This record gives sequence, structure tokens and C-alpha cells, in this order.
Amino acid sequence: MGTIIRISKSKTPVPRTSFPSTTSSSISSTDTVNASHEFKITGYESSKGMGVGKYIASESFTVGGHTWAIYFYPDGKSPEDNSTYVSLFIALASDATDVRALFELSLMDQSGKGRHKVHTHFGRVLDAGPYTLKYRGSMWGYKRFLRRTVLETSDYLKDDCLLVKCTVGVVKSCTEGPQIFSISSPPSDISQHFGHLLESGELTDLTLEVDGEMFRAHKLVLAARSPVFKAQLFGPMKDNNTDCIKVQEIKAPVFKALLYFIYWDKVPDMEELIGLSQQWASTLMSQHLLAAADQYGIERLRFLCETKLCEEVAINTVATTLALAEQHHCFQLKSVCLKFVAEPENLKAVMQSDGFDYLTQSCPCVITELLEYVARIREHSVTSYGRGTGTGTGNDVNLDGSGPDGRRVRQRVY
Repeated sequence: MGTIIRISKSKTPVPRTSFPSTTSSSISSTDTVNASHEFKITGYESSKGMGVGKYIASESFTVGGHTWAIYFYPDGKSPEDNSTYVSLFIALASDATDVRALFELSLMDQSGKGRHKVHTHFGRVLDAGPYTLKYRGSMWGYKRFLRRTVLETSDYLKDDCLLVKCTVGVVKSCTEGPQIFSISSPPSDISQHFGHLLESGELTDLTLEVDGEMFRAHKLVLAARSPVFKAQLFGPMKDNNTDCIKVQEIKAPVFKALLYFIYWDKVPDMEELIGLSQQWASTLMSQHLLAAADQYGIERLRFLCETKLCEEVAINTVATTLALAEQHHCFQLKSVCLKFVAEPENLKAVMQSDGFDYLTQSCPCVITELLEYVARIREHSVTSYGRGTGTGTGNDVNLDGSGPDGRRVRQRVY
């Protein structure tokens, strides 16, 4: 039996829902982040004869969020050139992939005539666009940058010194959506309130005796900023007398700086706070303040002191700083100190400093690490990647991974 379907026609029109039409937009922009680094090479004559493929490296520098280093080969980079040329390269020294960049390598004319030897990507039309570095250790430059005989009779060499300048332009792309406008809020001023609370001495409920000097403070503030003070003032093993505490193993000026940070949340100006002006005195205070921050578990202050000490590494203080880094487990600071001490021009002077005797006695294991570090630096070499096809098509790649003109060599730096 079939089913009958009845279709009725209505005379009333069905309303259509109307939706507003909207559009959105975004903008993609590509630009370069440019920065330059100057590398002064002293003792050129002494560097000759170090061997083909051996290089002198600059200190690393940062451009566009990546780390770079300049490599100068006094005896050339390739054995087939028989030390006829000096080689010059720029290398990606940080972990990254497919970094697009423009480069300029210049050997500076030191006569004042401005006749620099420049190889550059900037201001040129590049068929393939910016050069792409595939991985850490990728390099760009020239294995036949300049004949040694020309270099040694030129104005590039003055007082046995060379000056190399490298400019890197890292290509950056970003996409931006529509701007959202808002009212800017004032910066936080909570540290100002706490700082003035310390300065005024209002409502203090605790006296701290440090090396014979008295400091007034607030228990709750100290407990909020330091887990050690919290346990000492409010924990189950708190001191019997929590109205007056005697602080051990910290000098009064150091504790004054520590207290300043607890309230103001910033490292004080040492010259303004306690009258220190010499660079070495500032470094010494930072060393003691780092130890105090570690003692009271104030991690942010510990990190700031570690950062400052990294910036102030010097011959006469690096040994004691290295010992401090070992004792307080400051691994980044320790690495910076080891690198500084292991440099050939620094090692002998550091070993003759008073601080080195202290380092040897207090941290003998660090001496072993230092010797291993020096050995690694001396054995340091660059391993080449890539081999040519030898087809003679014009697209051959040399044994060291470079093209026929010696450019764009990709290597892994260990």
C-alpha cells in the first residue's frame, strides 16, 4: 500500500534571515635586523704558521636573535691553496635552522684613506635572495679572501694588527592583525611603597644584628621574600627570640644591600648605598651579595648578581668568581669564567693572581675541569661537510663544501 504525500502551497512568504557582512585584514611584513661587530686581531706575525684550517675566532655576538662569530684563517682554510691566501668567514654559532641573512665582510684600511676591502650582500640584487644557513656551524665567506703577500705589504696591516668588520642582516617576517587600542596603565609602584616602608622605619617589629650594626625590618616582609627568613621567624623550628636576630657570616654592608633588594626588588647602586666606586669593589660586593642571596634563598637576586659578575669578569677577580660559582652552583657563571681563564692571553696572568691560589685550595676539582677545557680549545678544529661531484658543469662543490669561488661553505663547529 502506497504512501500519499500532500504538498500545500502557502501564500505567506517565508522571511529570510539577514546577516551583517564583516571583513578582516592582516599584514605580513619582511625586513632585516642589522648589526655590526668589529674584530681586532693582534699579533698577526705570530699567528702565521699555526696551520691550514686553523683559525682565530672572535667573541660571539648577537644579531636578530641568533649568535654569530667571525673566523680568520691566517694560513688559509684549504690545503690546495698552500697558505697563499688568508680566509675569512662568518658562522652561525647558535642552534637554529634555515636562518636567512645578508652579510658583509670587510678588512679595514688602517691608513685613514678608507680603501677597505669589502665583500657584501647589501645594496646588491641577489638572484637567489638572502643566503640561508641550514644549521649551527653553517658559514659564509671566502677561502681566498686576500693573498698573504698583498696583505702583508698593505695598509690593512698596522702595528702587527688587523681590523675586521662584519655586518649581519637577519631577515625577519611577521604577520600583524588589526590594532586594538587601549588605555595604557601606569607601571607597578608596589616596590616604592615597600621601599619607603623600610626607609621610614614605620611599624617595624624586628631587629637584626649584623656584625655589630642594627637593622630594623618587618617580619612579614622578610618572610614573604625569603623562605629562610620565613622558617626562622614563623616555622616550627623558629628562633626563641624572634624580635631580635643575630645574622652570622654576612658583613653589614652586604646585608644592607640584601635588605634593600628585599624591599625595593632591585639591586642597589653600590656607590650611592655604601660608597663603593672602584670597579673591583663593585665586583667584590656582587660576589658577597650572591653568596648572601643563596644563603637566604632569594633566587632573583642570586640571578641578577650572577649576570653582573658575568659582565665584570676580569683577570684579577675571575679566580675568586669561579670559586664562588662552583660553591653556589652558578653554572652559567662558571661556564663564562672557565672560557675566560682558558683564553691563551688570560691563562698565565690569572694563574699568577692571588685568587688562583684560593681557587686551587678551595675547589681543586675546578682545576681539573679547567685543564680539560684548555685541552678542548687547543684541539678545537672545524670539520668540513660536502664533497664535489667533479663533473665540470660549473656547479661543482669543492672538498670543503664551498663553491668554485670559495663562498658559502657549510661546516659544523664543535
